[in-house]
Amino acid sequence: MGSHRRLAPSGFDRGASAALCVMSAAAATLGVLPATSAVAAPHDDTRAEVDRLYEEAEKATEAFNEADENADALREEVGGAQDRIARQQERINSMRETLGSLAGAQYRSGGLDPSLALLFSDDPEDYLDKASVLDRIGVHQAGELEELRTAMRELAQERSEAVRKLGELDKSRKAVASHKRTVEKKLAKARQLLNSLPSGERAAYDRASRSGRFDLPDPGSAAPSSNRAAAAVTAVRAALGKPYVWGANGPSGFDCSGLMQWSYAQAGVSLPRTSQAQRFAGRQVPLSQAQPGDLVTYRNDASHVAMYMGNGQVIHAPYPGAPVRYDPVDMIPGATVTRV
Repeated sequence: MGSHRRLAPSGFDRGASAALCVMSAAAATLGVLPATSAVAAPHDDTRAEVDRLYEEAEKATEAFNEADENADALREEVGGAQDRIARQQERINSMRETLGSLAGAQYRSGGLDPSLALLFSDDPEDYLDKASVLDRIGVHQAGELEELRTAMRELAQERSEAVRKLGELDKSRKAVASHKRTVEKKLAKARQLLNSLPSGERAAYDRASRSGRFDLPDPGSAAPSSNRAAAAVTAVRAALGKPYVWGANGPSGFDCSGLMQWSYAQAGVSLPRTSQAQRFAGRQVPLSQAQPGDLVTYRNDASHVAMYMGNGQVIHAPYPGAPVRYDPVDMIPGATVTRV
């Protein structure tokens, strides 16, 4: 297992996603900066504040991803409901036409059965609720009218459900916008703080963010736990060096949970969108028993996620400005391992 080094953050893209990988991912390299000089202490405070902002943005990004996923699901449900409503309306119109033909025939033969007046009413339900009406029509007509009533009742229910889902969709859209604003505010403040560093420290910070390991010479003896885990490992390795983009799940850019979702999708496995949900997407195992392909989530709220690769290393999308890369599995305290 690699020795623990707190990684610090780096440059900055336009966002932070299912897990703006805290600054922990760059602090290791930032360790080369002098921390004991008289002028370093205030700058250490600045970097610590940037760490905090990145972590808060990471949590807001996970909330953004969840709200965005909910909005997508609701859009599909609303679309399906609208399709069902249209089909049901066509069916009702067809039934009305059939019963209308019957009414016309009765009129031509000597009069219109009063029961068929419901065809010209906007509310046949009230008319049919009068039991005496059914005594005036034949068994076949009664069956057709009951079928019409059932169809209209189902249509009313579908419309009511569609209205409810549209309301949920509106709330979810507002949540997406709110979380996005929160992420952007945190990142903007972090950028402002980073820009306040002396040029030399800022340049070193940027170099630290862009650097990192993109190969694992000695993966150790551990093997993936399954064929799908092996396929996910192959996929995540192919993403090494790709940029961190908040809210993205590949293939040209990733946030933390987006990288895990995309990698397992290449193995034919559908993972949830957020790191919190990914934490429970399989069986929990001790960190000491981690195998390549296992998901490693961090912090009590599982706001960051990586993939274990063996020999105490993970691959993850760290944070804005830092590409997909290897880092020690203990880069952030409190790792939890999930075997998909």
